[in-house]
Amino acid sequence: MSRSRLATRAVLSAGAVVVLAGGLLAAGAAFGGPTGSPATQPAASAPAAAAPDQLTTGIAKLQDQLRRVPQDDAAWAELGAGYVQQARVTADPTLYAKADGAFAESLRLRPDANGAALAGQASLAAARHEFAQAVELCDRALAVNAYSAAALAVKVDGLVELGRYADSRTVLNRLLQLHPGIDAFSRASYALELQGDVDGARAALERALGVAQAPADRAFAQYYLGELAWNSGDVASAARSYDAAVASDPAYVPPLTGRAKAEAARGDVDGALADYRAAVARQPQPGTLVELGELLEASGRTAEADQQYAVVRATQQLYAASGQVVDAELALFEADHGEPAEAVRLAQRAHQARPRSIVAQDAYAWALHAAGRDREALPLARAAVRTGLHSASLSYHLGVVEEAVGHVPAARKALSRALGLNPTWNPLQAPKARTLLDSLS
Repeated sequence: MSRSRLATRAVLSAGAVVVLAGGLLAAGAAFGGPTGSPATQPAASAPAAAAPDQLTTGIAKLQDQLRRVPQDDAAWAELGAGYVQQARVTADPTLYAKADGAFAESLRLRPDANGAALAGQASLAAARHEFAQAVELCDRALAVNAYSAAALAVKVDGLVELGRYADSRTVLNRLLQLHPGIDAFSRASYALELQGDVDGARAALERALGVAQAPADRAFAQYYLGELAWNSGDVASAARSYDAAVASDPAYVPPLTGRAKAEAARGDVDGALADYRAAVARQPQPGTLVELGELLEASGRTAEADQQYAVVRATQQLYAASGQVVDAELALFEADHGEPAEAVRLAQRAHQARPRSIVAQDAYAWALHAAGRDREALPLARAAVRTGLHSASLSYHLGVVEEAVGHVPAARKALSRALGLNPTWNPLQAPKARTLLDSLS
């Protein structure tokens, strides 16, 4: 609903990617380089890699190969990776069990020095939001092959999601040194975005777009360029990037949701609803379902909105039944549209698992606010904005909590930042932020 340093300086590749002490990657012309998603996104960024039909064909070929040569441990690991990717593309979490079985079979056939299967298990753990387990599996995979691009990339993601931002930058630096390509540039962009360096993040995305060959990878970079523009309130630039992503790869669903946001911001509610419905018909991600429901609610169509919210709960239950941890995402949803006590229970569990993560801190703070426990929420809400990420939602949550405890100047500052970043970021929350800010003036 849910996306991605250092002690030494290094110049990487002909494109002059620069990693600086204390920060990550010099911005501007020196760094030609997708960005991760906003803080509400659960998973760190990763290129789209393959269209759905290509994935289906590749999986079918691997299945046929394994029928003929069932002892091929490498093919089992590759099949597991295919299932993880297919689950991401189709939003079908039941595929995780198939991936789990394929990786287990690969390790049964080759229990020692099977770095590919361990890296695959790490990617599966990350997909299920078991980030501590993902990092541990990456370490095991890197003990087998210290140069594994897959293990390094997933480790960066896992450390980011755990809130271990400095550690993630260290691993990212190594990934950039060893494998300077779209996977590395995408994670570099998110790291820069987390620090509030939008120019650097955009440069990283442009670098990723420059090296992207597959239509899906180009669409991925263009979509996140749109997200960067959206998070900074530049609706026109965001819309152009979303449209470019749709043109690059019509099978890639996220740009449809981006285009819907931009249409809603410009007052084209019918166009936005059409794009949202097309997106959820193809890929029923809970985050997209929530956005559709909130636009319906803001348009006065509460019965239809309630139907979407019911689908959100059912979808989240499906994810949970398939082993994916959705505590933080569901806590935010319950805080806004459900039961505050349940929101607190879920958010507390998410925070216990990831106490340093700004995603978990924000979810816990907002759940506590919904339950009327604002003084407990305040330090968490403040911690959630500490990295400088351009997120209107995080700033709005902080402003509401600051106002609830009587800190009027701090509330005005946070609410002004939210509306300054993007005055149309959410069809329900943005008007509430404006009303509250006006009342404080």
